[in-house]
Amino acid sequence: MIPASVRIFVCTEPQDMRRGFDALALTVRQVIGEDPRGGAVFVFASRRSDRVKVLWWDRNGYCLMYKRLHRALFRVPAADEPAQRSVVVDTKGFAELLRGVERAPRREGRNRS
Repeated sequence: MIPASVRIFVCTEPQDMRRGFDALALTVRQVIGEDPRGGAVFVFASRRSDRVKVLWWDRNGYCLMYKRLHRALFRVPAADEPAQRSVVVDTKGFAELLRGVERAPRREGRNRS
């Protein structure tokens, strides 16, 4: 469980999930404008919103969690302003984001009889 005092930043811009520790840390600095070693947690979602990576600094190195949903999507919170590139959420919002939401059922294709 994450303590309530930890800040959780969710990047509102989709990220390439091939990016690793260093590239995501650079995104934290350049896009979110925070220090990746500052004790906060940073969440990045894929363009399709079916994958997330969570980056944080733990005493002497980066930790990275990668989650892929099978039949659900991650609901990334919307920014209040178009120029805002990240949103701060509390631990409850973080848990809801990681839980995901059910994907709408696919529509069946046309019957080609």
